[in-house]
Amino acid sequence: MKLLNKNSYRIALIPLLLAMVLSTISCKKFLSVDNYFSDELKLDTVFAETRYIKAYLWGAAAMFPDEGGLQYNSHTPGPYATDEGFTSFLSNGYSGIRFILGEITPSNLYSLNRWGDYYKIIRKCNTIFTRIDEAKDMKTQDRFTILANARFIRAYAYYNILVDFGPPIILGDEIIESNGTLQSYNRSRSTYDEAVEYICKELEEAATFLPNTLPLVEFGLPTKGAAYGLIARIRLIHASPLFNGGDAARSYFGTWRRTSDNAQYVSQTYDEKRWAVAAAAAKRIIDMGDGGIFRLHTVPADSETPALPAGVTSDPNYYQEWPNGANGIDPYRSYSEMFNGEAVIPVNPEYVWGRRSPQLVSETRTSFPQKLDGWNGAGVPQKIIDNYTMIDGHDIANSSTNYPYTETGFTNSVKIFSGYRLNSNVSNMYANREPRFYASIGFSGAYWPMTSSTSSGFFNQTIEYFFDSPNGKGSVSSPVDFPITGYVVKKFIHPTDAWGGTNNRRMDKAFPIIRYAEILLSYAEALNNLDGSHAAEINGSSQNFSRDMNQIKKAFNQVRYRAGLPGLSGNEDKATLQRLIEKERMSEFLFENRRYYDVRRWGIMEQVESEPIRGMNTEGSRDVYFNRVIPNTSRIGARVVNKRLAFLPIPLNEIRLLPSLNQNPGWDN
Repeated sequence: MKLLNKNSYRIALIPLLLAMVLSTISCKKFLSVDNYFSDELKLDTVFAETRYIKAYLWGAAAMFPDEGGLQYNSHTPGPYATDEGFTSFLSNGYSGIRFILGEITPSNLYSLNRWGDYYKIIRKCNTIFTRIDEAKDMKTQDRFTILANARFIRAYAYYNILVDFGPPIILGDEIIESNGTLQSYNRSRSTYDEAVEYICKELEEAATFLPNTLPLVEFGLPTKGAAYGLIARIRLIHASPLFNGGDAARSYFGTWRRTSDNAQYVSQTYDEKRWAVAAAAAKRIIDMGDGGIFRLHTVPADSETPALPAGVTSDPNYYQEWPNGANGIDPYRSYSEMFNGEAVIPVNPEYVWGRRSPQLVSETRTSFPQKLDGWNGAGVPQKIIDNYTMIDGHDIANSSTNYPYTETGFTNSVKIFSGYRLNSNVSNMYANREPRFYASIGFSGAYWPMTSSTSSGFFNQTIEYFFDSPNGKGSVSSPVDFPITGYVVKKFIHPTDAWGGTNNRRMDKAFPIIRYAEILLSYAEALNNLDGSHAAEINGSSQNFSRDMNQIKKAFNQVRYRAGLPGLSGNEDKATLQRLIEKERMSEFLFENRRYYDVRRWGIMEQVESEPIRGMNTEGSRDVYFNRVIPNTSRIGARVVNKRLAFLPIPLNEIRLLPSLNQNPGWDN
């Protein structure tokens, strides 16, 4: 199902000819569309009737990539281009790993070459703005709805350009004619600040006529919450160190200026009020949650839910009932069922914006064991494993006497909780870890149910990754079909999912484009970075925002409690709390395409990506496997650490076509 695409019962209203034409639009230049329609159907015909305009609108929306496709043929660098993923796969489609290995260039971006695609979408939306009044059967409500959706779609295209390529060329409502002169195409890019203000203004205007909620069959279409959620994310990025003056902004962009007027592309002056604006944007969605629209996804505790760990004293509210504490819910199921397809997708209250993702379903195969018809290569670095806490919230480096962390020995009994089975004879490294670890990570000795398969040997299997195990490097049929770190991402895999054997099937999945958990953590981060009190507007009224620890705790602790972990004490200083937020986002949003952008906006990209990828000793037998090593592959050492990786390069053909189009810093012209 394509992004924002109308449901089949609506598409059925559109003549087959129109659907075929809309799917074959091509582009000659990034600002213009050539051969938009065949001789059988002209734009005049499209804009003669409301139903055709709607089809044209959703045809534009269908041009967005599947957000859940973050591994093969990815539209954005994603997990493999930062420190949360690594793979041995190196076909043309695994563009994220190519990016971090320095193989993406302005002349070849592989699947990341989306600059022109986004401008095709923008042009289609601009065509709607220009010609919508030609439809004589257009009702007033239809007009408002079509324009609101077109404005949202256009803003979302600009957003994608901004976060991946940097400041876009902003066209407003203008349509560049395909037979125009070079001068009519030649434009300068906006500054980062100009782009942020334009996109947020467009989303605000779109939200005015977007609904709060949608019928179940329209899950994935824009809502008021989706528009507000994008604004909240953009405002947080805009307030962050890379784009808000200070050392990071100077280091990355201090000399980057627009040639047409010498303006700084990225502001070099710190503005603390941006944090207040970001807080206000997040608070608006939290207020919608207080009104019953959004909340964290939770599953009530039952007889299989383990008791909360004993002896937690750091948070006096920890043992209270949810949402004031962690009691009364099942943390493992509350987290895992949101991703693996168990929860009813269209009614999940945590989705500020999400959509069904066929590509996400397909990409679960990269994690499945090779001997069970998987591809066995979606590796997760040891750094991510170590970031997951113990069950009582202690870091592994500071574990408690009740739940000590050790890298020696093995478990001596099977433990079953919340429908999850932790085998006996599993390394003690993986015992007594927080629920999100078990929901997200496949490790050596993990149990894979795969219960949809009815073939012997294809379900209820224990999977190992040491060298001479069936799915280890020494046994697989291809030298790259093994998890190079000894871990795979298991977050989106349902217990019934299988790829091998008779009757194998996979549950449908949705990709959470924006989750309520992100809004809560963004609100906490924005407040934490305020040294003074600043006014910002919410829904037309001004409110003051400051580093209010009660508000920070209320937002941050909800995410922790849902994970079964204690929250903040309230005594954390600004630096400590920022570190905790960064750690929390690393675990909470694993493989959700947030980490790549987070380490950039925080200005720590070079620091974290210069750390070697580590994992278990997949070159060794079981007796030496459970030792931290830098995997034996030249690709680890070949990872590039360079400021130019803050943005993708603009395609070289676009740079050479438009004299005023400045390339991103560090990339060739």
